[in-house]
Amino acid sequence: MDKPDPAQTSNTSFTDKPKTRVVIVDDHPMVRERLAQLINHELDMVVCGEAGDADEALQIIRDTSPNLAIVDISLKNSNGLEAIKTIKAEGMDLPVLVLTMHEESLYAERAMRAGASGYVTKHQSVDQILLAVRRVLAGHIYLSDQLTSLYLKGLSTGTRVPPKTVSTLTDRELEVFTMIGRGLAKRDIAENLRLGVATVNTHCARIKEKLNLRSGAELQHLAFRWVREHEL
Repeated sequence: MDKPDPAQTSNTSFTDKPKTRVVIVDDHPMVRERLAQLINHELDMVVCGEAGDADEALQIIRDTSPNLAIVDISLKNSNGLEAIKTIKAEGMDLPVLVLTMHEESLYAERAMRAGASGYVTKHQSVDQILLAVRRVLAGHIYLSDQLTSLYLKGLSTGTRVPPKTVSTLTDRELEVFTMIGRGLAKRDIAENLRLGVATVNTHCARIKEKLNLRSGAELQHLAFRWVREHEL
């Protein structure tokens, strides 16, 4: 009897293992499609669900029990940071990797505080994104070399890098600020965030105080400009 080919035996053993299940949460269908192709091309991974907003994502996660969620910061009618917080608040044992266009200096620390296990930008290469996916799946934290160096520098000196002005906003204030920059009225912001209009007004007042703005018009102008620079 012929001996089995070791390579064939290894492949059969590998493909018999259950595939790692991944949920993709991004508000751009083309991004989801491209990322799904990338994940499904890996022999040991498969996309088990896709969503464009936080509510849909949470329902898919509850229904499919994935091994990893890849989440964008900006979602349709919602925010990725809030989705991550809900995942953690509900006690889901699910690692989250943030994959986004937003710069690390403003959002990475917020994402990690919310409960994410890694942060990678869409500017990175396919190999780097896959490396981030596998690092997080292995139970490790993934940050870029540049951001890791900044954190280590802060730890070694006992100080932190001074934040940018917008970085002084809380997660909720930043969310309101971003929606203003996208052209949403306060009533629409309140509806999207499931808040009262009075609460949104309070957030706007705090944002103006922190950013040293004198009027709602100045706030709107700065928010428009900030969104153009960071989201387009």
